[in-house]
Amino acid sequence: MANKYNHFSLSSRFLFLLLPLLLQIHYVRSELQLNYYSKSCPRAEEIIKEQVATLYHKHGNTAVSWIRNLFHDCMVMSCDASVYLDTANGQESEKESPRNFGMRNFKYIETIKQALESECPNTVSCADIVALSARDGLLWLGGPRVEMRTGRKDSKESYLAEVENYIPNHNDSMSSVLSQFQSIGVDTEGTVALLGAHSVGRVHCVNLVHRLYPTIDPTIDPDYAEYLKGRCPTPDPNPKEVLYSRNDRETPMILDNMYYKNILSNKGLLIVDQELVTDPNTSPFVEKMAADNGYFHDQFARALRILSENNPLTGDQGEIRKVCRYVNSA
Repeated sequence: MANKYNHFSLSSRFLFLLLPLLLQIHYVRSELQLNYYSKSCPRAEEIIKEQVATLYHKHGNTAVSWIRNLFHDCMVMSCDASVYLDTANGQESEKESPRNFGMRNFKYIETIKQALESECPNTVSCADIVALSARDGLLWLGGPRVEMRTGRKDSKESYLAEVENYIPNHNDSMSSVLSQFQSIGVDTEGTVALLGAHSVGRVHCVNLVHRLYPTIDPTIDPDYAEYLKGRCPTPDPNPKEVLYSRNDRETPMILDNMYYKNILSNKGLLIVDQELVTDPNTSPFVEKMAADNGYFHDQFARALRILSENNPLTGDQGEIRKVCRYVNSA
């Protein structure tokens, strides 16, 4: 009886200590909500939607940037707009990492931020702008509607040293890529869907030439390889020059399942694209998404929302930056 009592006592004390932590975790997660700014800045989401539309009509590629920026921000530590911080006060920017090569259009986040500051000063976080601009940009690319919850705060620090630990490399093994996504709650099906973002935008020749020179990767369709060599005619392209190939030549600015049809035909640009086809864990989902664009969109929307809610800063954590490029002055 004494042993039973002692066991009960220890278990009870453990649960008593654990309960506040569980409640805290639930509380933090619940702080992200739909229409978070409905009272503090009622037009916040409409302003972002308007700005995204204006920027899209001026610079169509911004729509692709919003999605990529969300990925590069949320995969590293938290969805906290840390990727937008410039190098300052001895803290190096995440933008300096080779994994963030080719990212652009950062300046247009400031355009959106300024419009929000004019309406509601010190209210809407840059982290929420990242999430909502991705949501609205996705629609301009023919993608699905994603119900993004808001209430994120902005990081006060950058995580350059962590970028390579969290952002998959296009040469990584598929098991490594799956593991990195699973670490933030995105399953295999969702990972295959998120890689479908390669349906839009372009890849710089720097990231392609190792599959073309000195010999052509035998997994690439020969005719497609010749096209790629025409786009990337030298094995050592200058990374500062605009030398690239579109991810999808048929619908380059539409987020659709042509990506999966292309990689099934050995027309993937990156090694990770082709590995989706050859890996037995991912290939069934590739085939399903190639056959059904609606299914692809559903899985993309589900996975993007999970990604957008990775470990957000909420409540008293972080801050609401006045300028997305810099932390607020003390």
